[in-house]
Amino acid sequence: MTFKFHLINSIVLIIFGLWGYSVGGSFTALIPVFFGLILLSLSKGVKNEAKVPAHLAVLLTIIILIALIVQPLQVALSSGNVGKIFRSSGMIITSALSTVAFIVSFINVRRKRGN
Repeated sequence: MTFKFHLINSIVLIIFGLWGYSVGGSFTALIPVFFGLILLSLSKGVKNEAKVPAHLAVLLTIIILIALIVQPLQVALSSGNVGKIFRSSGMIITSALSTVAFIVSFINVRRKRGN
């Protein structure tokens, strides 16, 4: 389950980032694309439940989640541009869901070790 959320989030970051860049032309719109590509490169480790790739993936996901909330969403809301709001909100939602999935997965692994 965690892998699916991770994969969806990676793809959304890439597609929505490229979409934002193609519409606005700002290089900052490519930041989610780079994060998405890095996350995508960690997918095999996440799928195999490898500890280091999974922890790296959740760390990067939290970083991009915070960055998306702090900057792009604020700009999108103030501009009133529906496309920007949709893209920013979509990336935030998938990043938040991916983060929650990772945390639940880590808790479950911890419980299994404790029993």
